[in-house]
Amino acid sequence: MAAVRKLQRCAVSPTGQHSASVIFLHGSGDTGRGLRAWVRDVMVPDLAFSHIRVIYPTAPARPYTPMRGALSTVWFDRHKISRDCPEHLESIDAMCSTLGSIIQDELNAGVPKHRMIIGGFSMGGAMALHLACRYHPDIAGVFALSSFLNKDSVAFQERVRAGNSLPDLFQCHGTSDDLVLHQWGEDTAALLRKAGMGATFHSLPGLHHQLSQPEMELLRTWILTKLPPAATAS
Repeated sequence: MAAVRKLQRCAVSPTGQHSASVIFLHGSGDTGRGLRAWVRDVMVPDLAFSHIRVIYPTAPARPYTPMRGALSTVWFDRHKISRDCPEHLESIDAMCSTLGSIIQDELNAGVPKHRMIIGGFSMGGAMALHLACRYHPDIAGVFALSSFLNKDSVAFQERVRAGNSLPDLFQCHGTSDDLVLHQWGEDTAALLRKAGMGATFHSLPGLHHQLSQPEMELLRTWILTKLPPAATAS
């Protein structure tokens, strides 16, 4: 069996005892360091916690079909940027395995899965949904910012068939997003609710395909409700 590829990553360490973890996945063409810098620019104070490590992995460069096969740091390939086409499952499933090594690293550090959240921006949010719905439904929660799943995504189907519960979803989407349409995000939330996921969807008026301070404040609050300090965790 081939060794799982080790992803580059950067992390924001907790200021106190590490008892929970957030894995935050970047959008297509970005890097973990790029997303980390963007979050720091958008959010004052920073997305940092006394007890939570925030991990920003970087996707390996691979040929990306929407860019005519040019190399890009993407979590998986797409046939095109559209809800109305099949998913590229081979690349999605391979990356789910690769990202599973980060989850295992956190388990090895003493953080149980129910004290982990996985999420991302744009393609990173879609990747997080595949991980949470299909491979790691026992995490504390999943978030998707300006993200979508293809309308026939296996993420809507597999956990329903298996009869297992899903983690809660936090979604934000700008109403002026012209790359990943707001309607695509709403439709994704609706289909995930139908699959049994508790989904909270926030529409952000006038926001384009980007992060914003109000969005990140909502995310911070939600993270802390899901991953309170260990002394107060149920």
